[in-house]
Amino acid sequence: MANWEGINEFVAVVETQSFTAAAERLSTSVANISRRVNALEDKLAVKLFVRTTRKVSVTEVGATYYQHCKPLVEGLMLAELAITQLQASPTGRIKMTAPVTFGEQVLATLMHQFLLQYPQIELDLVLSNQKMDLVQEGYDLAVRLGKLDDSSMMARKLLDRHMFVCASPSYLAKHGEPHTLSELKRHQCLRGSTKYWRFEDKGTERLIHVDGRVQCNSGYALVDAALKGLGIVQLPDYYVQPYLETGELVEVLTPYRGDQEGIWALYPQNRMLTSKIRTLIDYLSEALN
Repeated sequence: MANWEGINEFVAVVETQSFTAAAERLSTSVANISRRVNALEDKLAVKLFVRTTRKVSVTEVGATYYQHCKPLVEGLMLAELAITQLQASPTGRIKMTAPVTFGEQVLATLMHQFLLQYPQIELDLVLSNQKMDLVQEGYDLAVRLGKLDDSSMMARKLLDRHMFVCASPSYLAKHGEPHTLSELKRHQCLRGSTKYWRFEDKGTERLIHVDGRVQCNSGYALVDAALKGLGIVQLPDYYVQPYLETGELVEVLTPYRGDQEGIWALYPQNRMLTSKIRTLIDYLSEALN
């Protein structure tokens, strides 16, 4: 009779290429992962991994064994999913990541409300502007902004965001308002981590090089600089909309405003879309619109 012991651990190590990452994914210890994989190797009388101090590599026989084990593990996950979806309320831990500012300003409040609505859910929310490896680091879900470049992920658009170029009335009174993209080179442009701003010119996307005295990777800091008249800024609506409504900031270059950019929920293709994740994505989509 087949023995499942060690198979989940083996598959996790292959997919994460790390005993530590596999332990994090399965919420267990590295020692337990190592013990179960060693026991599996002893039972099969083969070497499944080549271990060095720097990395873990699957052997040829290990890769073959993985191809057979993976569908079995997915089948077991599907069986568990079928049971989970019969439950009245989603349960379990959700590990997700999102950009810092959007997470602090928008997402965190929604997630807290979600936890109140589903008291059997546990949340591990990591706010970072770095793009995490969802598979290797064991994330169930990521919220990403703008254009997507990772085709290995499944994605669902939650809403659209608008990018605005704006400045304070005091800055415009002193330096004048730009009316063409070429005029930006004469202005102080408050830029973040990129040297280019994106515009749309007669249906064509254009990337315009910008420069200025201030560079910062914080949207809040750039808004403050714009409010104080230090320059022109390009930021998403959730940074500047309140100040545009009060007149503390004024939109410029409106004819060149680009298309809306998406805010997306991403999850790995090789993860089952469990009831808790599906419920969360549905909740975010409704709450954000």
